Amino acid sequence: MSGNRSPWHPGELRMQRTVDAVAEMDAVGRRVIRDHLTDQHRDFYPLLPFVLLGAVDAQGGPWATLRSGRPGFLGTPDRYHLTIRAPQDRDDPADAGLVPGAAVGVLGLQSETRRRNRLNGTVAGADGGALRIALHESFGNCPKYIHRRVPVFNRDPALPPVAPPEHLPVLDAAARTLIRAAETFFVASYYQGPAGRRADVSHRGGDPGFVRVDADGTLTVPDFAGNRFFNTFGNILETGRAGLLFVDWGRGDTLQISGEAAVLTHVPDDQALPGAERYWQVRPCRIIRRRGVVPLRWQDTEEARSPFLAGTGVWPERPAPSR
Repeated sequence: MSGNRSPWHPGELRMQRTVDAVAEMDAVGRRVIRDHLTDQHRDFYPLLPFVLLGAVDAQGGPWATLRSGRPGFLGTPDRYHLTIRAPQDRDDPADAGLVPGAAVGVLGLQSETRRRNRLNGTVAGADGGALRIALHESFGNCPKYIHRRVPVFNRDPALPPVAPPEHLPVLDAAARTLIRAAETFFVASYYQGPAGRRADVSHRGGDPGFVRVDADGTLTVPDFAGNRFFNTFGNILETGRAGLLFVDWGRGDTLQISGEAAVLTHVPDDQALPGAERYWQVRPCRIIRRRGVVPLRWQDTEEARSPFLAGTGVWPERPAPSR
């Protein structure tokens, strides 16, 4: 970053002020946020068998999704573009936001090494079998809270999924069980500013039980110590919306949620969790489950749990809602 313009948008700055880190993060942002891919990042993306995307539908709903392919399906033809060669998926609610001119967020995650890099940009081309993303910002992320797994293909990633998507009116028992067991999920968000829309997708991790599901379906998540970029929270402050993706790593199922979001300084019932610096909530508006859609299965490693989770807590088990 260069010039007098801040590397952060107003929502991110509002969050940074809450921890008195505006000056520090201004210097960090100018140092680490780039308008191009470094050689290291250009070498990184083609190694991956999957990538996370964040997109926004025509109604302004953010969606997080996953695309997969044999290593090499991600390409970096130059420092300013990323290509994703994967079949178009009309049943994916994020697909409506992956059109030319649309904002898109990208997270490259190498789960077996806990390495991750992020970028955001604009869809410069989409021909049904490939996306071409023109980069706006690129930056690395620390390995905190990433659960180490080794991804293995169990079918040809070029083959379409067989099961149709399930549109859920509310979180059912199976969805609640998946969320309760999750130690990883992904969140899509966006900022709408004078220069246009910027989309983002990010990782969240904890021990199983770190995501709480209330009887009315509201999800409450602790925010553990991080890099203080506050990309997701800054976006939520600006738009009040977020999209979540939960993956069943053993079955290849996904649960996608798009809903209203808010950042909290405390939880309403004062059940503070160890390690939580703040909290955030999502009230689902649309819920889509897709069974077996991901052609990968993930195998835990011997040191799967992130060492950064020491000192963090989980929510107590809550009774299922009455019917």
